[in-house]
Amino acid sequence: LSPPIACCPPLLAGRLTPEEARAIAPLFRALADPARLEILSAIAAQPNLEVRACQLVESLNLAQPTVSYHLKIMYEAALLKKERRGTLIYYQLVPEALAAVRGVLCA
Repeated sequence: LSPPIACCPPLLAGRLTPEEARAIAPLFRALADPARLEILSAIAAQPNLEVRACQLVESLNLAQPTVSYHLKIMYEAALLKKERRGTLIYYQLVPEALAAVRGVLCA
């Protein structure tokens, strides 16, 4: 699990250092898939910014293994965090990671 990124200048404001590029690249890799963008959007649309994997399977019409795979990729990139409640796992957005992506894209 990568820690949330909070330290990269906007791409258009100047040149990124190799370290900055390596730090932010996993976030962009994790977002570079249509299904993951749909998942991110579906979670963001929830009032409490969290979902269970089974809710995504139903709402996005994706197979459960597919949803689990994409949630794992997003979790490992620190875009999501997860919390076990009994036998259920809830996935939540990590606002700092999304702010880092937004900050890098905004000049």
